[in-house]
Amino acid sequence: MFTGIIEEVGTVRRIGGGTLAIDAAGVLSDVHLGDSIAVNGVCLTVTAFDAHYFEADVMPETVRRTSFSELRKGSLVNLERALTLASRLGGHIVSGHIDGVGTVAALRQEGNALLLTVAAAPALLRGIVEKGSVALDGISLTVAAVTKETFTVSLIPHTRDVTNLRAKHTGSRLNIETDIIGKYVEKLMRGNERGEMKAAEETPGITPAFLARYGF
Repeated sequence: MFTGIIEEVGTVRRIGGGTLAIDAAGVLSDVHLGDSIAVNGVCLTVTAFDAHYFEADVMPETVRRTSFSELRKGSLVNLERALTLASRLGGHIVSGHIDGVGTVAALRQEGNALLLTVAAAPALLRGIVEKGSVALDGISLTVAAVTKETFTVSLIPHTRDVTNLRAKHTGSRLNIETDIIGKYVEKLMRGNERGEMKAAEETPGITPAFLARYGF
């Protein structure tokens, strides 16, 4: 589990053959084999490391679901070590499991902020709400606006400076993880649409009648 607060930007040393090697520094200070490190928001397991880099295995499923297919030697990647019980939860709860990929549709300066608009599939946009949380390439951000085809976040200069967003442009692809709480709420609200609730007398989904029946 992660917070979406990026610790450093690493550089891809090599990718291919089911492995990814990344040059890094800070996240290696207390690394162990088997540790979890989020790379552009993707939770990966450390399989080898030294003082200057670490390696992780990357499954075909991970490549299909993320923007990893576009990584090359020299690509900048956001890095964050897994959350500990002593950590500050400065962002929001991020699982490191990517829901899909979006495309930068527009970049617009607004005072000291940069408005970043991302085009995404309807299935992803369903889980994105105005003033809610979203993780882009592992960065915890607040949604400023949502339309039928896009959503927008507002970046302060610090966020741009300490993440790989400084290298993004129109057409760049970003890993998207929607808010984990919203996913479970949606699942519950959909009730037995997919057969989760079998009792014939139950009204599908959570309704006022359902809540009253159980004392809410």
